[in-house]
Amino acid sequence: MSQSIRVYGPASVSNVTCGFDVLGFAIEKPGDIILAELSEKPGARIKKIIGCDTLPINPLENVASVAAQSLLDHVDPTIGIDLTIYKNIKPGSGIGSSASSAVAATFAVNQLIGVPIKNTFDLVPFAMQGEQIASGAFHADNVAPALLGGFIIVRSNDPLDVIQLGTPPDLYAVVIHPDVQIKTSESRKLLPVLVPLKDVVTQTGNLAGLVAGLLQHDYDLIGRSMHDIIIEPAREGTIPGFKELKKAALDAGALGAGISGSGPSVFALCKGETSAQKVLDEMKSAYGNFNINYDAYISAINKKGTIEILD
Repeated sequence: MSQSIRVYGPASVSNVTCGFDVLGFAIEKPGDIILAELSEKPGARIKKIIGCDTLPINPLENVASVAAQSLLDHVDPTIGIDLTIYKNIKPGSGIGSSASSAVAATFAVNQLIGVPIKNTFDLVPFAMQGEQIASGAFHADNVAPALLGGFIIVRSNDPLDVIQLGTPPDLYAVVIHPDVQIKTSESRKLLPVLVPLKDVVTQTGNLAGLVAGLLQHDYDLIGRSMHDIIIEPAREGTIPGFKELKKAALDAGALGAGISGSGPSVFALCKGETSAQKVLDEMKSAYGNFNINYDAYISAINKKGTIEILD
């Protein structure tokens, strides 16, 4: 049995406009890397965090160690694991920073101790334990796509029911991540408690259309369906330049655009890499007037999810 393993957990986009807490997809970059090493001392611990000095080392407070420990508790709590986190996704980014670390740690531990959990789908609940530490909610719309890849529907969190969708071959994502931090737990406090029935009907129709568009590889239907009339209006004011970014993306030919997770990242879906590059250029141009640092990404949909790094 190997004494160590390195694993890559990708970033992810959740909600995808009209699919609040039930829809998400993985992107190819950025992503966190976890180095997991066997230890003689039982339990999961954080050995070091590289790339971020604000995350807790305390194993009871770090998403990676909590996720890893939940798996060890299920399989064999006498096993010891030391985790080194190479943090490439900034916390509070809206592209699944905590989920990336949680899934990478869960996957790494499972591989390192001999793959006691044979079906990767069955690792989702353990990663969700870590995600809950960061977001305050037990949900899988970032964890599941980051772990499994592609587009994911979370039909139910309790009992957990996760469905992997197909991905149209020419679908690309563009992400702008402004250098501002939004905590998911705080952002959720902005959301309406009661929603008019007519808005629920409209939102449900859009979600159904988006899922159908993904399954049928119907890019026009995907674009027509990417409208959020419930969550986006409540959150858009927390993201500097959101309206300008969204307008730039749509004017440049994006199928649709919206808030990634709870923000501040803004994403767009595009048909083809050429279109995605044009959309990215226009979004960057639109954001140049706001004097806010940002990171920009263009990516095909990540269909592999969390993987072992072999080098």
